[in-house]
Order: sequence, then C-alpha cells, then structure tokens
Amino acid sequence: MKFGIERLLADAALRAPLAGKRVALVAHPASVTRDLHHSLDALAALGDVKLSAAFGPQHGLRGDKQDNMMESEDFIDPVHEIPVYSLYGEVRRPTGQMMTGSDVILIDLQDLGCRIYTFITTLLYMLEAAAEHGKSVWVLDRPNPAGRPTEGLTLREGWESFVGAGPIPMRHGMTLGELGHWFVDHFNIDVDYRVIEMEGYRPNKAPGFGWPTDRLWINPSPNAPNLNMARCYAGTVMLEGATLSEGRGTTRPLELFGAPDIDARAVIKVMHDLAPQWLDGCTLREIWFEPTFHKHVGQLCNGVQIHAEGNAYDHEAFKPWRVQALAFKAIRTLFPDYDLWRDFPYEYAFGKLPIDVINGGPALREWVDDSAAAPGDLDALTIPDEEAWEIERKPFLLY
Repeated sequence: MKFGIERLLADAALRAPLAGKRVALVAHPASVTRDLHHSLDALAALGDVKLSAAFGPQHGLRGDKQDNMMESEDFIDPVHEIPVYSLYGEVRRPTGQMMTGSDVILIDLQDLGCRIYTFITTLLYMLEAAAEHGKSVWVLDRPNPAGRPTEGLTLREGWESFVGAGPIPMRHGMTLGELGHWFVDHFNIDVDYRVIEMEGYRPNKAPGFGWPTDRLWINPSPNAPNLNMARCYAGTVMLEGATLSEGRGTTRPLELFGAPDIDARAVIKVMHDLAPQWLDGCTLREIWFEPTFHKHVGQLCNGVQIHAEGNAYDHEAFKPWRVQALAFKAIRTLFPDYDLWRDFPYEYAFGKLPIDVINGGPALREWVDDSAAAPGDLDALTIPDEEAWEIERKPFLLY
C-alpha cells in the first residue's frame, strides 16, 4: 500500500496543480515515507515543488517537547532554509503572517484517531485560516492506527477546546483526510480542500486493523511509542485529568495506570465484578513501576497495564474508553474519598476540571462519582452518541 505522501512523490500528475505554487508542509517526526525519509526532505528532493515554509504541531516539527503544554518556538530550518512556524507556541492558530508566504499547505501528520489528540484541531484551525486567506489545503492521508471502531460521548456544545475540535466522540474512527472533509462540511468552511488518498488501505484488515504492520512505527509524539498505546489512548488519555500516573516517566506511557496508594489486584477484581462485558478484547495485568519524571516521580506505584495486543486482542470488542472509565469507577468504589481528579488549566482551558475538558463535558466524571450509577447508566448516555456518529461520519469515509 502507499500513504498519501508516497503517491504524491511517485506521481507527477498528482503534483501538477502545485506547479508554480509556494508550498508549505505541516509535519512532525512521523511524517516519513516507507523508507523513513522525512516528507520535508523527500519533497525538497523532487525539484518541482517549491517549499516556502513548514509548520510544526504540538510537540514541534522535531517532536522534541516531551510533555503537554510545552511550547515550541519558530526557527529557520538549517537544511532547507525555510521558516518553520510553531502551531503550539505563542499561537495555536496560523496567523496571517504565517499564511502569507504560501499558496498550498500540505498536511502530513500521523494521527491516533482520538478527539483529544491535538493534530485534528490543528487541521481544523489550518482549514479555517486557509479559507480566510484564500489558500489551499491538501491532506496527505495516513492510516488511523486505532481503526474504524468508534466510542465515547460526543463533545457537548460549550466544551470546545484545543483538545475538543467539535462534536465528535472520543474515538472517531476516521483518517485525518476523512475528518477534514467532515470539518469542511460541518463547519461550512469555504476552502479549497483536497485529500491525496492512500492506495490499498484496508482499515479493517487483520492483524493491524488500521495500521499496516509492515510499516515501522515512528512516534507521532514523544509518549506515543507503539501500536498498543494508540489502541489504548482513547481511554488512557483520560488519566491526564486524574491523579493516577498514566505511565509518563516509564517506557510504556498511556498503556497503564497506577499510583502508590492503590491496590491494583483489588481494582482489577472490582472491574470484573462491575462490568466484565466492558473488558472484552483486552487483557489487564497487574504491574509495579517507578516513574522517573511526572506524576509520582520516584515513588513505587502499583498499577494495571492494558494489553490490546496478543492472542486475546479482539479489535471490535475492545472498548478503551469504557475500560478506563471502569477503572475510575472501581477506584471510587474501593476508595470513596480518593482524590481522583486533578484541577489545573489543562490545555489552556481555564475554570474547568481537566477530566471534563478531556471528555467534552462532565458526564463521565459525574457517573464515576455517583455511587448509585451503574455501567448501564453510562451506556444509556453513550450508545446514542455512538450510533449517531456512525451515521454522521458515513458520507465522509474514503476507504
């Protein structure tokens, strides 16, 4: 199969509309070809594409910023001698000055298929800026490693943020190119938008179920080290709004959770007691770890690793958002007074709890904290959202 960048590089006819145009690229470290050439270098080597600028999303074009809310600065690329603008620095929306020097913006970002992952918000902001300044946007499409399944509550009106671009569920099941078509339609954006589609992409094909396993995994962000993390992320990202460690400072971030003062075996048992049907398709394993930085740094933590891999993995059955929600519920059941929720301006959203910003509303937290609320109550809230999204997204699926 070929990713969008590889089709563009191989086919001069696809590139023909770029002739004479000033071209910018939005990219990160995972913006590479099959043979691991970075897209910026590969485009520059063509000779018929005039690169005028590059843009870096959260964590930077170089992917050097380890944590969230670590801003990148603009710089001049020392190889190609073009400006590299940060879309996670002083601004998160492209400015008029940034847009002035280019006619076409190519977006080649490896996404994780989750609403909270900010690259989709960067796509939306770029579409809106391009519409305002009369520019074209092309997405060079890449796989969604989490595949087609969808899950989670739809973001509620008034809860939009940099981690909540629009009314979509946590796990949207679309590629970046497909989601761009939905953005254009939903927000009625008057922009020249095009997707260079992948060739031979089969999102439901085993064993990758969205990720072609003959491709090397390159971290799209520093704490996205492998396919298991990508599959778990629609659930484990909620840990960023909790006091539990999400594994930052370990070698398996966002595949696990834990803390010095929980009993992981008891948590796993209660999870099985409360909603065993939510645990289908994955394996939970008790672990011990000591973060080298971030939450609970230097402290021995008891926790749980979520394995969405191996013989027990069932792609259709695995529900990462429900697995993590159930873990919160189990901890609240075992330790009713546990200080579970963090309170700080997560991703620049002031006056709201991070767990609510992450979920696009307070419903998940309220369900966890309500001792009388059962798993069926969360299903009753969520399933209608999930069914509506399946219908909503259908006209925009390209594969």
